Amino acid sequence: MGTVVVGFVDKPEGEAALQRGIEEARLRDSRLVVVSSHRGGDEFDGEASIHAEEALAKVEGILADSGVEHDVRHLVRGFEPAEDLISIAEANGADLIVIGLRRRSPVGKLILGSNAQRVLLDSHCPVLAVKAAQD
Repeated sequence: MGTVVVGFVDKPEGEAALQRGIEEARLRDSRLVVVSSHRGGDEFDGEASIHAEEALAKVEGILADSGVEHDVRHLVRGFEPAEDLISIAEANGADLIVIGLRRRSPVGKLILGSNAQRVLLDSHCPVLAVKAAQD
């Protein structure tokens, strides 16, 4: 059985990545590993930690309803999210990584985003980048 790894953030692009990851896991008859990574430090105080745990509880519910074999990893190790996502994908022999992208300004388009760019360039397996639905 293969593995699909999803990078999850509690934003529309993270939700889009989760939904597409579920679809890809079904299509491939694969296990799904959802990774939520935070650097920690001052930016990840008690309130942010509680919010992250609540978001992942919702993710667990969505995954349970999906019927897809899954694992959720919440990492707060001081690493960049891209590092965590790539290392989890490599450790699990992932067949695919799914990440969400957000819309950017014209200047922002010149710089894809350090985490997304790093995953796209450094991943050992194919990467599927998805956008959130527009309102």
